[in-house]
Amino acid sequence: LQRNPTLSKRDGFEDMMEDRRRCSDLKYAMRYYTPVLYKYLVPRTPSVIKSVVLKSDQVQHVIKQLSKETGESPDIIGEEAAEILEKMGHGLRLSVVRFFAFTLSKIFKALFQKVRVNEEGIQKLHQAIREYPVILLPSHRSYIDFLMLSYIMYTYDLCLPVIAAGMDFMGMKIVGEMLRMSGAFFIRRSFGGDKLYWAIFSEYVKTILRNGDAPVEFFVEGTRSRTGKSLTPKLGLLNIAIEPFLMGEVFDTYLVPISISYERILEESLYAHELLGVPKPKESTSGLLKARKILSDNFGSIHVYFGQPISVRTLATGAVRRAQYNLVPRHIPQRPSEDVYKFLDAIGHRMVLLQQKNMVISPWPLMATVLMQNLPGIPLLDVIRKTLWLKEIAEAFGAFIDWPANVPSDKVILSSLALHRNIVKTVKNQVLLCQEETQTTLEKVFKHTVSVLMCASYRNQILHLFLRPALVAIAFQITWDVYGCFSFLQELLSNEFIFLTGNGVKDFDEGLYLLMKCNAIQVSHTDLYVSEKGKSTLSFLSSMFWPFLDGYRVICKYLLSKEFSEDFTEKMFITEIRTYAAELILTIFYIKGEECCIANGTCFNF
Repeated sequence: LQRNPTLSKRDGFEDMMEDRRRCSDLKYAMRYYTPVLYKYLVPRTPSVIKSVVLKSDQVQHVIKQLSKETGESPDIIGEEAAEILEKMGHGLRLSVVRFFAFTLSKIFKALFQKVRVNEEGIQKLHQAIREYPVILLPSHRSYIDFLMLSYIMYTYDLCLPVIAAGMDFMGMKIVGEMLRMSGAFFIRRSFGGDKLYWAIFSEYVKTILRNGDAPVEFFVEGTRSRTGKSLTPKLGLLNIAIEPFLMGEVFDTYLVPISISYERILEESLYAHELLGVPKPKESTSGLLKARKILSDNFGSIHVYFGQPISVRTLATGAVRRAQYNLVPRHIPQRPSEDVYKFLDAIGHRMVLLQQKNMVISPWPLMATVLMQNLPGIPLLDVIRKTLWLKEIAEAFGAFIDWPANVPSDKVILSSLALHRNIVKTVKNQVLLCQEETQTTLEKVFKHTVSVLMCASYRNQILHLFLRPALVAIAFQITWDVYGCFSFLQELLSNEFIFLTGNGVKDFDEGLYLLMKCNAIQVSHTDLYVSEKGKSTLSFLSSMFWPFLDGYRVICKYLLSKEFSEDFTEKMFITEIRTYAAELILTIFYIKGEECCIANGTCFNF
């Protein structure tokens, strides 16, 4: 008999906090740390790395070029370069790493019930770090992500990564410098046309990778996802990291997709407020200290899945012509050619798809999905029944669901409701979204919208599981030209969800196959038809994605109603469309009443 792969996957996770709860945190932090290192590594201090970067042909070339363009002395520009690098570079110190190991042990034990890591992935990462330079590509849902990864690497005697972090963290007194000493290097959110900054940044990353000083870690999505669903990949840093291979400076490079799954996200309320236009709080030490109160709250479990290391050399075979890099001196910066850009785009999307594939789904996202289609509330028994039904479909679609074994379903559901009691409550056996008592109608709508957005963010975590079958389902309900409609929807939503370019037919076949697998669609001779049982399945799957299509409809309606001046910017557009959507919500509230407003998924999901 073949073993269920889901069970095998579950068995492969180890709760790394189990030892932490039994043993001394101080002893753990001060233990003998013998990390796995790159086999050809010539150890260098952070200051030596900076010196190598400043003396590199690329940086010196840009300094001379800027000197000619501006008339400034190369020495002055060189001093500016040194200042940039001093602000940017990491200053890894084991003593600070040990302090963080001790502190994070205390914090993680307070916040999380379990932190489960797949041991097989750790073993493969051990081997990968020895063999070639490694790029770690974790999913990004929380600030906890990079802290957790470094904590795991230290725990399992892996070489600590150097981490691309935003300049925002430098503004945190003491903490910013401590992050630097734990492996963070700080970069601007955008470089504009700053040639010197770009040259220093790119050379810094490439220097670390060429020598194999440490794994380089960055978030291919670019920023934290505020909505719970994966963001389309950003290719700038990926291009820099892969360039040493493309230029023949290293034989190969390994990419390691990492999936970090949270049962409950620390920033859930903050994200909802940001989506409604409330400015993001500035990162500060005082803000961090004020956040200490969350240590008394329960955020459930985390699963961290280290994916199979992927060879860039293997990916590049037949996909990109590396010989083109021999046509221009290597120290002269050049834009990626069209085939290199397509190669990078394919890698970026593939990494995000692998992150999605290895996400671990807790019961709550399934429950949130059910609740989002039954606002303002639903009987508890229906939540249990529909969640189990959706769980069955999700598992048929290949999801790994962390559902407690040998525990009655009602207890699992009640436990999850208790964990997310800040979003939902049970009143007279009805599951309802929480709503604070407020004075004004505007406050009431705003607070309730926050609750809906928080709930929607957990539903969004599992949208990738149902995306392709749902688009086929929508197409089935709209037209006889199912594939044509599917292709249109896929193109329309290509900035919302992750699709591989040129993979349309395969995506359609996958969606159709999964619908047939769950008996929603059946085949009769050469015809496809929706089974009686399948009508409810198609309706449910379609309803998961209609809010996104309705969002586009609202935007189109707004665009058609306005005349824009030439100085109208994207930032202005975002502000105005938020205002427009808010007006729609309030209009529905005043005209049709609260129940209709709450039940209207379009505006809230938008």
